[in-house]
Amino acid sequence: MSKKILNILKKKNKSKIICLTAYSKNIAEILDGKVDIILVGDSLGSVLYNYDTTKKVSLKMMIEHSKSVKKGVKKSLLVVDMPHNTYRNKKQALINAKKIMLEVKPDAVKLEGGKKIIEIVAFLKKNRIPVMGHLGILPQTQRGKFRYKGKSDVERKNLLNDAKLLQEYGAFSIVLECIETSLAKKISNNLKIPTIGIGSSWNCDGQVLVTDDLIGLNMTPIKFVKRFGKIRNNIKSAITIFSKEVKSKKYPSKRYSY
Repeated sequence: MSKKILNILKKKNKSKIICLTAYSKNIAEILDGKVDIILVGDSLGSVLYNYDTTKKVSLKMMIEHSKSVKKGVKKSLLVVDMPHNTYRNKKQALINAKKIMLEVKPDAVKLEGGKKIIEIVAFLKKNRIPVMGHLGILPQTQRGKFRYKGKSDVERKNLLNDAKLLQEYGAFSIVLECIETSLAKKISNNLKIPTIGIGSSWNCDGQVLVTDDLIGLNMTPIKFVKRFGKIRNNIKSAITIFSKEVKSKKYPSKRYSY
């Protein structure tokens, strides 16, 4: 197990884990060292490509964006999402995970699902590929309208069991997406590995958000998103100033010309 992953495990019950997404070197450089985990999420499908589902994201897309991100990462733990239909069985999962590890050289990959994928998780771990799990809302397989998980007793029992199985079969941490507050607490308290929440309350061991949402670049209304910045305003301001200087022939001045 790598030193970076061990450092994440040591944070359990001691300090909150910070995780944000990156899809390019520029953003990765800003995040590196300021967050514990940088995730190249398949959320890039909706954030960058305006897809209506992450199911349309390909392995090639994930690898190319991840290669860019990797160039900006030296300190943080780098995790890459394995996209839809790239880990339907152990053999396929290993081939595609190896491709990611060889071409990108991240610290780990992330897979969505519980009981159905535990054998795959164990197989990847056996082949020295660290795995982060993902429970709750699963965008790659979700059907119909998204709703938070943990309403019924059966759902709560299954999610807790899935979390325990992922831990038992080798996941080093688990993202909990849109899981009811008390259940997120129960899962976190019952695991030795860290939980990373998104829309699952402060009871998790850490939190993850899409960076574009956090900085106010993406304005899609989502309940669990708090915008900590107004980058759109900064961009508009810069464009306005640029436009004025071009029209007034102030830019490019001699300083910016050959």
